[in-house]
Amino acid sequence: MQWGDHQVYKVGGKMFAVLTEPKGSRGGTASFKANDVAFEMLVETGQARPSPYMARAQWLYVDDLKQFPPADLRQYIAASHALVAKKLSKKAQRELGLA
Repeated sequence: MQWGDHQVYKVGGKMFAVLTEPKGSRGGTASFKANDVAFEMLVETGQARPSPYMARAQWLYVDDLKQFPPADLRQYIAASHALVAKKLSKKAQRELGLA
């Protein structure tokens, strides 16, 4: 937990996803890093929008997870993990068992 009610997920100390719990009629929120194709597709289809302050780094924001298929979210978060892990040093990747 970080920033109040935000669940921050990291690999090698680098953030790859941020989730919040559902509130009221909303299904919680998610932010995650995406590749160029996923970023364009999800923004274009309205499933997500560029994440405030992090859009330049290809981060997306989903403002109601009730409207986002859970299996798709798992895949996008796994891809986000891979994108961030790939940027870690080779030494850090080995230490984490990712190389």
